Amino acid sequence: MDSSGLYLDVTDFARSTPAWVQSAFEVWTKYGLFVFGALFIAVWWRSRGRNDPRAVALAVLAPLVTALAYAASELVKAAVDEERPCRAAAGAAASLIKCPAAGDWSFPSNHSVIAGAAAVGLALALPRLALLTVPLALLMAFSRVFVGVHYPHDVAMGLLLGASLAALAVAALTGPTARAVAAVRAGGGRAAVLITGPGPAR
Repeated sequence: MDSSGLYLDVTDFARSTPAWVQSAFEVWTKYGLFVFGALFIAVWWRSRGRNDPRAVALAVLAPLVTALAYAASELVKAAVDEERPCRAAAGAAASLIKCPAAGDWSFPSNHSVIAGAAAVGLALALPRLALLTVPLALLMAFSRVFVGVHYPHDVAMGLLLGASLAALAVAALTGPTARAVAAVRAGGGRAAVLITGPGPAR
């Protein structure tokens, strides 16, 4: 894949934007994933008060499948060994943030994989959140090109990899996880209630 032309178009556009826009993208690309972390906690906490073990299972699986997608991304990175565009793209301006060290490969974008997986995991746990998580994931992916550390194909495939792995993993694991949540709730132990919630009945 060669998306270096589009990469140059995006980074040239980034350089033409006002300083506050560049700063906003720099902050988002560095810290935006924490928003997904906060959403994981909020969705899990909300699920604890519901009597449906499947709701808890979906809330617990969202961060777990995101971690699984990240691990898969690292394996692909190690196999592909694509150099970062901030070092390899001919005619590219300096990246807005520091170019990652040599050996920190470009394909796929870990940030995009995590954002794609988190967006899908959270949307499956609470469908109306898709209106928030999908745009956030797309913005995270775009920001990685905007600041100059990934090619467009890195982020596009990262989103696809993260979203598809999350969807498949949730489909495969929801049933067993819901049964485990029901069993843990039935046990009634303090640690169990802390993790799964007592449910309305208690």
